Amino acid sequence: MLHKRVGDHPVSVDLRLIAATNRDLPAAVADGTSRQDLFYRLNVVPIDVPPLRERVDDIPLLVEYFVGRFAKETGKNIRHIRKHTLEQLESYHWPGNIRESQNVVERAVALCETETFVVDERWADSPPSNNGLSALANLEVQMIEAALAENHGPISGPSGAAAKLGIPRQTLESKIRKLGIDRYGQKRPNS
Repeated sequence: MLHKRVGDHPVSVDLRLIAATNRDLPAAVADGTSRQDLFYRLNVVPIDVPPLRERVDDIPLLVEYFVGRFAKETGKNIRHIRKHTLEQLESYHWPGNIRESQNVVERAVALCETETFVVDERWADSPPSNNGLSALANLEVQMIEAALAENHGPISGPSGAAAKLGIPRQTLESKIRKLGIDRYGQKRPNS
């Protein structure tokens, strides 16, 4: 592809760069594991954002946003969030911060079969199993495997596994790859 120059005159741009890290950069500079010059270039307007576990009041807003987003992506009509579910999410420690909360909500939306959003009671109490999946991820795998087994593998179409689960074909294909599921009924290792 050829690129043509638009003109010979300088073009003014207004650029803002935002950089984020969970590392203690001043300590990294002090012990030599981070470049001092880079730190001073980035450290113009530092914003300290505490971890999610220290911002419990933000959790309902995040959950509402994620539920709306993932319900729209999956074509689900989720109108309510169960109060006990919010209490459960607010009391969790969130070692994976907002990314973990996003994943928990996305998984629960995919599994949700009603207009009320709920999270499986076991999700926070269960460490990863011997195959690396949490109890909730294992439940998701079981549901996908059951839908695939019901019609012997097809994903798309009106009677495909995606339609049975109420999620888009692309979402199901992505989950199959991510969770290591064999479309044709072979059991996963360590299951």
